[in-house]
Amino acid sequence: MAARGIHHVDLAVADVDASLAFYLDLLGPLGLAEEIRYPTYRGTEEVVYLVDAHDRRGIGLRPADGGAHRYYDVGIEHLAFEVESRDDVDAAYERCLARGARIHFPPQEDRDEEGYYAFFVFDPDGMRIEVFCWPRADL
Repeated sequence: MAARGIHHVDLAVADVDASLAFYLDLLGPLGLAEEIRYPTYRGTEEVVYLVDAHDRRGIGLRPADGGAHRYYDVGIEHLAFEVESRDDVDAAYERCLARGARIHFPPQEDRDEEGYYAFFVFDPDGMRIEVFCWPRADL
């Protein structure tokens, strides 16, 4: 038996509407769309899923109980979303600039991996998000 990869990641966020707007702006043009809302197992809130129609993978957004994410504390260091081309990376970057998102690194080629092109942005809660393309000959 082999793993098929990560199907989804749920993020606990301070403001679901603000995070939903951010992720729809960033990832909507790349194929992710709001698909469904479920009541959580706690029954006091719902989780919103943004899903890619082709591979059925995505992210969930649910309200946090409080606190704040701090970059490089225990938890997710960053989430990476792979896209088809440098144009897709650049377009996502431009959308983030237009919405006033906090950019960590503008689009650039990686110094260690040939052809790896990416940018990093912080979401409304300060979680670092990467959008990249990597046309590898070995795949």
